[in-house]
Amino acid sequence: MLFNSKYELNVLINLAALDHIIEARESRLIHMIGSANQIERTVVDEMIKRPEPVQGFGVMTADEKFEHLFYLIRMMKADGQVITEEIDFCENIAERLGYKKGVVRELSAHIYSDIAVTSDIELLRKKADRFYKY
Repeated sequence: MLFNSKYELNVLINLAALDHIIEARESRLIHMIGSANQIERTVVDEMIKRPEPVQGFGVMTADEKFEHLFYLIRMMKADGQVITEEIDFCENIAERLGYKKGVVRELSAHIYSDIAVTSDIELLRKKADRFYKY
């Protein structure tokens, strides 16, 4: 996943911190994504300690929006517990990305918390596209 900026990683950190505890699995996923985007571990650690408020997303392609949504849902499930606030947060971000309500519930059944388990990305993309507000 290639993020446009650290800002999008910050959104994932905000989601992980909703329950006031960033679990080890959530931290690993955040660091993995940071590393894949050439963000130094010390910078990611600092971002986790002091997350910024979530604001706008700027210009993103449809592919970037889908990828962001995919990793957002994966983060929601990373600690093995999904709370109502996390679902609400993901739905809010999905709407800000241009998706209709319901996309999070539709995709979450097919996205796994274990990063070793792969999802059928093409199937997910088709499902997500049905919720996209063109």
